[in-house]
Amino acid sequence: MTTATASASVRTPSFGLARTVRIGVSRVGYELRAYFRQGDTVFFTFLFPLLMLTIFSVAFSDAEFGRTPDGAPMTAAQYYLPAMLAAGLLLSGLQNMATDIATERSDGTLKRLAGTPLSPVSYFIGKIGQVLVTGLAQAALLIVAARVAFDVPLPETAEQWGTFAWVFLLGVTTCAILGIGLAGLPRSGKSASAVIIPIVLVLQFVSGVYIQFTMLPEWLQNVANLFPLAWLAHGMRSVFLPAQYATLEAGGEWNLVGIALVCGIWLVAGLVITRLTFRWIRKDG
Repeated sequence: MTTATASASVRTPSFGLARTVRIGVSRVGYELRAYFRQGDTVFFTFLFPLLMLTIFSVAFSDAEFGRTPDGAPMTAAQYYLPAMLAAGLLLSGLQNMATDIATERSDGTLKRLAGTPLSPVSYFIGKIGQVLVTGLAQAALLIVAARVAFDVPLPETAEQWGTFAWVFLLGVTTCAILGIGLAGLPRSGKSASAVIIPIVLVLQFVSGVYIQFTMLPEWLQNVANLFPLAWLAHGMRSVFLPAQYATLEAGGEWNLVGIALVCGIWLVAGLVITRLTFRWIRKDG
């Protein structure tokens, strides 16, 4: 074999965009298997919203949350379904991503990956792909359970389902990126839950997930509106609640433009934070 032929037969590996994306997509399956092997993670991020929806639906089964356009009483399950869908985005995205990456940094997984051809972008694609799949499965489980177990009426128009689709995609992506950015906050994997879960709980309580948003003090509503969860819950209510319930929202209408604006700003901020702070190994490690 001539030198020229030998040189031609040895191809230099391509580290371009296509290869980066291909490797990232191939990691989604690995990330999903790793996710569902962790029982505590599956419970607190995947099944927790379903558990809370069940508790609220049973505990407040005799309560009335207003009436639908045909005069039927609004049930607790119908009222809380949008909030649990929004909370699921935060849990599957921000909480799961932040604690998972912090743990992998602490146990040496990221250090080992740093010695492979895997790029951070491919790593993130695998992680975000896992969040998208589990988030979609979680939302489907919540919607099916609400319909079958609690007879919750579902949206009937393509426009409503279209709104659900873009709010879901924007919300889960934003929460996942913010989770990557927050992953550097815990000092170790052991402290990750203690650092991240309180942040998630506070956001849920002040963002209208467990309490009707307009029942909160105005100043607290203004604070909550600085963060994406309040807007994601608002968006889900616009899909699953009757149109007249818009009068109970801040501003008295469904503000879909506000959802896109606030979540878009946080998405960009999360990307910047991730770019500036992510390291395979902590500098102080």
